[in-house]
Amino acid sequence: MEPVGPVTLERAPVRLVPLGLEHEDGLRHAAADGALWNLRFTSVPEPQHTRAYIETALQGRAQGHRFAFAVLDAAGGEVIGCTSYHDIVPAVERLEIGWTWYAASRQRSAVNTTAKLLLMQHAFETLGAQLVGWRTDNYNFASQRAIERLGARKDGVLRHHALRRDGTVRDTVMYSLAAGEWPEVKAHLLWQLTRPR
Repeated sequence: MEPVGPVTLERAPVRLVPLGLEHEDGLRHAAADGALWNLRFTSVPEPQHTRAYIETALQGRAQGHRFAFAVLDAAGGEVIGCTSYHDIVPAVERLEIGWTWYAASRQRSAVNTTAKLLLMQHAFETLGAQLVGWRTDNYNFASQRAIERLGARKDGVLRHHALRRDGTVRDTVMYSLAAGEWPEVKAHLLWQLTRPR
C-alpha cells in the first residue's frame, strides 16, 4: 500500500484538504452548529479544545497512523466538518475511516456519502488498500446507519473497548469493506448521488 500523503479530494458538494491549524476557527464554528461536543459518543472537540484536537491529529500524521482532513463546502470554502484515515497499517494494506463529524446543518445531505466516496476511492484506487474499516460507538445509531448505507459490512462488536469523553467505557461496533467489494459499492454510491430526487 502506498503511504498516505497530502492530497486534496474534491467532488461537489465537498472538498477534503489536509487538516491544519489554519482550520481552527472553521472547525470551532462547524462544531457550534448543533453544539456537537455535547454528544457523549462523538469525537467533536469542545470549543476551547479545538486547537488541541488539530494538534493531536497532526501528531498522528507525523507518526504515520492518522491523516486528518478538513471537510470544506466546495462552493463557498467554509469548513463544515472533519474526517480522517486512521489505524493505517501498510504491512497488511489496511486503514480505517473515522473521526468523522459534520456541522448539524450539513447532516442528512450528500456531504457524508460524497466525502466517504472520495476517501474510499482514494484508498482503494490510489493507495492500494485491500480493506477499509470503520468503527463507532454502540450507542451511535446514526453513525451505524450511515456506515451501513455506504455498503460496509458489520464485522462484530468489541466489548468494553474504549473510553468515552464522559469516562464511561463503550462497546465498539466494527465494519469493513474489502477491495473486491469496492466496484459494486462505488457504482451504488455514484447512483445514490446522481439519481433523480
